[in-house]
Amino acid sequence: MEPQVIDDLPANYAADLPPEQRSLIERGRYIARLGDCVACHTGEKSQPMAGGLALETPFGKLYSTNITPDKTTGMGSYSFDQFDRAMRKGVAADGRNLYPAMPYPSYAKMSTEDMQALYAYLMEGVAPVQAPNKALEMGFPFNQRWGLSLWNWLFLDATPFQSSAQQTPEWNRGAYLVQGLGHCGACHTPRGVAFQEKAMTGEGKSGTYFLAGETVEGWRALSLRDLWTPKETAEMLKTGRNRHGTVSGNMVDVVQHSTQYMSDSDLLAIGTYLKSLPAGKDDLPMQVAQGPAPRIAIPARAVGSTEANAVNAAHYNVPADLYTSRGGLGYLQFCADCHRADGGGVKDVFPSLEGNRSLRADNPSTLIHIMLTGWTTPVTQSHARPLTMPAFAQLGDQEIADILNFTRRNWGSKDASEIKAGDISSQRKQLHASPDTSRPFETPRLAAMLAEPNAKQLVYGARLNIETRDLLPKNVGNALNCASCHLNAGTVADGSPYIGISAFFPSYAPRAGRTITLEDRINGCFLRSMNGKPLPLDSEELKAMVALFDWMRRETKPEDKVEGRGVGKVSQSIIPNTENGKKIYQAQCAQCHGTDGEGIKNAKGQWVYPPLWGDESFNIGAGMARTYTAAAFVKRNMPIAMHNKFPLGQGGLTDQEAVDVAEYFSHQPRPDFADKVKDWPNGKKPADARY
Repeated sequence: MEPQVIDDLPANYAADLPPEQRSLIERGRYIARLGDCVACHTGEKSQPMAGGLALETPFGKLYSTNITPDKTTGMGSYSFDQFDRAMRKGVAADGRNLYPAMPYPSYAKMSTEDMQALYAYLMEGVAPVQAPNKALEMGFPFNQRWGLSLWNWLFLDATPFQSSAQQTPEWNRGAYLVQGLGHCGACHTPRGVAFQEKAMTGEGKSGTYFLAGETVEGWRALSLRDLWTPKETAEMLKTGRNRHGTVSGNMVDVVQHSTQYMSDSDLLAIGTYLKSLPAGKDDLPMQVAQGPAPRIAIPARAVGSTEANAVNAAHYNVPADLYTSRGGLGYLQFCADCHRADGGGVKDVFPSLEGNRSLRADNPSTLIHIMLTGWTTPVTQSHARPLTMPAFAQLGDQEIADILNFTRRNWGSKDASEIKAGDISSQRKQLHASPDTSRPFETPRLAAMLAEPNAKQLVYGARLNIETRDLLPKNVGNALNCASCHLNAGTVADGSPYIGISAFFPSYAPRAGRTITLEDRINGCFLRSMNGKPLPLDSEELKAMVALFDWMRRETKPEDKVEGRGVGKVSQSIIPNTENGKKIYQAQCAQCHGTDGEGIKNAKGQWVYPPLWGDESFNIGAGMARTYTAAAFVKRNMPIAMHNKFPLGQGGLTDQEAVDVAEYFSHQPRPDFADKVKDWPNGKKPADARY
């Protein structure tokens, strides 16, 4: 079950290589790591280094070339001098000029020794692949390669890196890697009118432009100048994350294919060099806010008990407009499961939004890009399980703008420029980010409640679902909220959604041989799932919950079948394997629910994700104490952040794995329900019921 890091950089050495030659080739492989050759020169994963990857430029589309030692379609016929010329001057063996999408202006700084080692690796450490290079897709005049000779004359400095006697060996090593093999400036240095990097080093009159930030393929590559501490930079490059956040966009590939494999000394050298570059007034800021920023206290509730208000004031530090603005409710529905209502994220899992560098940037390109296309963490040796933020292209342009403006105001900068729906629409077209229309289920939008005459009551109903334990401490006896099972306040398909539910009462889901009302059903959850006490039938809380369900009913009639309802089914013919379930739990569930099912809390002692067994866990309700019902829920919804599925990116286990892990956690010790003997006197007892 443990995920594996797949190293796709070839190592096809001949078995009879002399030790000296093997050592040279292995050194060349490390240099190929530093240059991140495999990321750009692999289009088809089964043919590493054979090219074919599409590279978008402002002038059209290029395809990376075959750099395997195939003699007809690759570089097998290149002499070292021809290879050196291509790497330093951008001229192929046949005399064609290469486009500077291949960062030869940076590779020109390589030492002769490194160039020779890299040549040896590509010729003797990579299997030849016959794969013809694809024609470029550029219109006139950009398809005329002769113009590149002029470009080189104007902008190319092919002088190898020169060490500075005034700096330490570590600084010089970092400068060599950043300016040369790492070609960091290709993304992080502003471009001029001819698409040239405005500076190739931090020295000289143009040096302040070097690594000051640029927008590349819709991602905002921020300034690397005066970046963090060397150790924090090294950690980010090694693992894809540090205390300031995680990498996104093209940096995911850089970490996954290149920097995670660098030596610690090289990573620290890079950090040392970047820290030495003075920040400039026009830099795109990378550094996040220092220390905790002031939080906005949530206002007292208009509806609810004094005790509930006191609990809320003591425990919740969330934006004041979380429940009163469309952006706040959109964030709560689609973002808070991972980033949490207070923007604090989840330690070692989901990043905090407080002072997040992308939220603080003036240019929102990266934010819009991530919202429309999603994002996946790099697969590294320290974090082998990638986490995914799903694409939210399903949301409308104005919805996305509302959510991003809400997050920028509250956790980025209070005076952040307004993102307009047109900004989303424009980037959506550039990224071809279309919504998925394959399912008829349309996720109800909590933000739409604000337009209803009883908006205040509906919002309170949603709050009661999401903050059940804190708002109703006398009625909840464990760590659960309604939304622990009814994901996103019951708006997620397959996650026990509420859509249409009130239409099916009082005949829905008979218990103890009798039909029940919706109020009975709600109170049954307080008793059987949350180990608590029922709400008074005339209470404002119960009325608000019922109002929320009625609002989600829409035009549903009792005889309708609502797509997306329920948690689905898993065949009861599958025989559970508890031992395998324990392994799956540790590999897939423990990160959020605790090694021993104890759940996890944040630094304030608040529950983030609930326990799955023990005194604070659910008791017999919600079906989660039944193997096959729990398995169906787990299969479709857990673990979150595993796939690019709107809106949670949830799911990922096979039917057998889901049954195994459900059998394991559902049969752990948990609170009892004394009245369980009365549950099925006249009805058929479920085959997998534990009582």
